[in-house]
Amino acid sequence: MLPQQPYQNSKRDEGYLAENILHFARTLRKAGLALPPARVLEAIEATQFSGLTRRDDIYATFRCLFISSRDQQEIFDQCFHIFWRNPEFLERAMSLLLPTTFLENAPRDEKDKALKRVSQAFAPEQKNTPPQEKTDDDVEVEFDARLTSSDEKVFRHKDFEQMSVEEQQRALDLIKRLQLPAEEITTRRFTPSRQKQRIDTRRTMQASMRRGADIIDLKYKAKKVQRAPLVILCDISGSMSEYSRMLLHFVHSLGSARDRIHSFTFGTELHNITRQMKYKDVDEALAAVGQQIDDWSGGTRISSALHDFNQHWSRRVLGQRANVLLITDGLERDGAYDLSLEMDRLHRSCRKLIWLNPLLRYDAFQAKARGIKLMLPHVDEFRSAHNIKSLEGLIESLQNKKRPT
Repeated sequence: MLPQQPYQNSKRDEGYLAENILHFARTLRKAGLALPPARVLEAIEATQFSGLTRRDDIYATFRCLFISSRDQQEIFDQCFHIFWRNPEFLERAMSLLLPTTFLENAPRDEKDKALKRVSQAFAPEQKNTPPQEKTDDDVEVEFDARLTSSDEKVFRHKDFEQMSVEEQQRALDLIKRLQLPAEEITTRRFTPSRQKQRIDTRRTMQASMRRGADIIDLKYKAKKVQRAPLVILCDISGSMSEYSRMLLHFVHSLGSARDRIHSFTFGTELHNITRQMKYKDVDEALAAVGQQIDDWSGGTRISSALHDFNQHWSRRVLGQRANVLLITDGLERDGAYDLSLEMDRLHRSCRKLIWLNPLLRYDAFQAKARGIKLMLPHVDEFRSAHNIKSLEGLIESLQNKKRPT
């Protein structure tokens, strides 16, 4: 619903302004922004208190109240320009709603990706109409659906980038149920055991001294088996923004189900978000992450981020034969350090290096980018991470290796 005369100062139009703000907040919610009712009331009070009459002042006020992280900026800007009547943005949004082919309708840059969600928020809702009685002229056509794919199967293969807001929420519900199996590794430490494999001399002598050394009851020990630590390095640059949001929910679900997980994000800088991802509520965890990092949807400096990790964090989190999940598209734009050297050092420091690359969603994918060519020789597994099915495939692959030697 478009606003009705929002910029007049008469008392008669104050109600119109408050009503328009409510409709604007509902539109932002449909586009994916989480707006509590208190923020909407604050926006109404701010406009009534200051008597705003300029479009720029209203934009600045709503921007301060309705945006909580940097990645919401593009969606807010486009919703504001369309709702408060900017014909250029309105025409672009309506064009995305037309029935076009996949290639024509695919977003080409970050603005078009946000505009697609905005256009879906402005799309008119379909009302349920009562069923009409059949007439003799109506021809009943039956379809044989035995060979067609179910909606659930199609949804699991759908790209995260092409999902609507409702589909993304449905995907997040499925991601919460995914559990990554933890590999069990045999350490050098020993633990008490009932299996008579190795005598525990120390515990045996202590037990015999308690009984006066008359009876010697042998105690045994075995090597301790524990879960391998998991280190996650997630790319949050502009080319990965749509996937990193979904995959961070996956990282949070892993952290809530098991321990010994260390999480990092990188764009232009490396950030340790392990503490923030331990929050039980995923929205609270991601909000804390958004407050800590300031390079969301920015550039990509993979070599610099890996150099920082190898220099300051490698010995802390990889000292116990940890597995590493590297989530990035491999599109390096800096080259400040030798990417091949940093990848080789990371590979030698961990137990297994798994690279999740959303670009593998293309059937004709080829490693032509310079960064991808330098990184590929140093990974143990190269997998995709662009939909639910790819994440399930990762889990199935790791389930076959529960206890490596």
